[in-house]
Parts: sequence; structure tokens; C-alpha cells
Amino acid sequence: MQPTCTLILPCLNEGPALEGVLSRVPAGMRVVVVDNGSTDDTAVVAARLGADVVHEKRPGYGAAVHAGVLAARTELVAVMDGDGSFDAADLVPLVAEVALGRATMAVGRRRPTGRGVWPWHARLGNRVVVAYLRRRSDFPVHDIAPIRVCRRDDLLALDVRDRRFGYPVELMTKAVAAGWVITETDVAYHPRALGTRSKVSGSLVGTIRATRDFAEVLR
Repeated sequence: MQPTCTLILPCLNEGPALEGVLSRVPAGMRVVVVDNGSTDDTAVVAARLGADVVHEKRPGYGAAVHAGVLAARTELVAVMDGDGSFDAADLVPLVAEVALGRATMAVGRRRPTGRGVWPWHARLGNRVVVAYLRRRSDFPVHDIAPIRVCRRDDLLALDVRDRRFGYPVELMTKAVAAGWVITETDVAYHPRALGTRSKVSGSLVGTIRATRDFAEVLR
């Protein structure tokens, strides 16, 4: 059976996490690992585990995601972090929402599985951005779509331009403006795999950098 959904994993030095992440991918889902300039064995591990590997030299979350979308050939695309903080099995109901026509995009809302999983500075930054979006528009969700599913053609038609951390904010803003039906489902947010480090929530500096990118998109 040909896959109907491609899971895109934007990765920067996520080698230690990939075995656990890929072992939980639902059957029949193609996986594209986008290596965004890793200095570890991310690409080697991904290829050994059966994922298709795309190399994106331009740094930035948005650049990696966009490269993965271009490489996908399925009707549906899913995106999530490759650091072990999400369980790919949680994509199943999100895929169903879109495939059955109940949503144009289905997203996950992070629910931390323990203390310290989602540092205060990262949670605060997310809350501020979401509150701003909910004030200025009919923004229907409570998180910035860290795990999501939509149709590939719909996503490309939105013409999301940001190639840094502002990508998901621009995506959500344009999706709302385009009249997309967006549904939100709680998903477990786990501690990231040992040996990996978050580029956003792993430090206050990373959170500030991401918030700056969000602000650039919202101008």
C-alpha cells in the first residue's frame, strides 16, 4: 500500500533520539528526516533506520520544514520535532481529522508529562504569542502547532516564507486568514532524548531568539 502521509522531522543533531522516534512511527507512513547541518550522525542513523534523508544547508526550522514538504510526494504531510519529545503514534488521530475532511489542519497541544519538561521561559513565550494571536484574530488554538498534519498542496498554496523559528506562527496566521478549519488535540510532551538539546526551550537565549523570530512575522 502506498503511503498517504509523509512525516517530516526537521533535525539538527538529533542522532541519539532517532531510533526511539522512528520506532513509534505508524505503519504505512513515509518518513523524511531533514538534516539541517548536523555535526553528529543524524543523517547516518536516519538512513540506517529506513528514513529518507534530505540535506538542507540553510539554517533554520522553517528552512528544514519547507525542504521536507518539497521532498514529500504524499497527499498529507505531518511535521513534528525529532528530539523524542513527541510520540509519532499521536499523529494517528490528527491524520484522521484531515483525511476524513473534518479539518484542513489538525494540530497538537502540548501537555507536559512531568515537571521541567517544558521550561517556564519557553511556556511563557508560547503563551504570550498565542494570547496576541487570539486577540487580533479568530485564532482557534492554544499552542503554536508543534505537531501538525495538513494536505501538502494546501500548505504549499499558503506560501509560508519564514525560514527560521517564525515559520509556525506565519503558518497559523495565514491558515486562519485563509479560512482553514483547524482542530486541536492534546498530545503528551515528553522529556527530549538524552544527548540532544533544544534549540528553543533548552535555554533562555534560545527562547528569546525564537520569540524575536515570532515578532518579525507578526509585524
